[in-house]
Amino acid sequence: MTLFPLTQAKLLSTKEIELLKPTLTEWAIEPLKIKRVFEFENFIQAFAFMTQVAMLSERMNHHPNWSNVFSKVSIELFTHDLGGISQLDIELAKAINALQFK
Repeated sequence: MTLFPLTQAKLLSTKEIELLKPTLTEWAIEPLKIKRVFEFENFIQAFAFMTQVAMLSERMNHHPNWSNVFSKVSIELFTHDLGGISQLDIELAKAINALQFK
């Protein structure tokens, strides 16, 4: 996991975002954000996953917009201060994908 201070973060271009699609196939990539829905067997598993993501987000100092309904966790990533997708979002998405949540 690479840490990018916000002062070094920049919005990704449309071309850069297009090039990332094959590396984040589970994520829906929109012009200003990336998002994914995770489904678990029950609320406890979903909440445990959210706890892992929370700890990861704190270490990266980059936080998702998310919601939880029973066994579903919806995550949206975008760099609020920049108003779109930056490398911070890509790194966090990859780190979330790497979590052992099964």
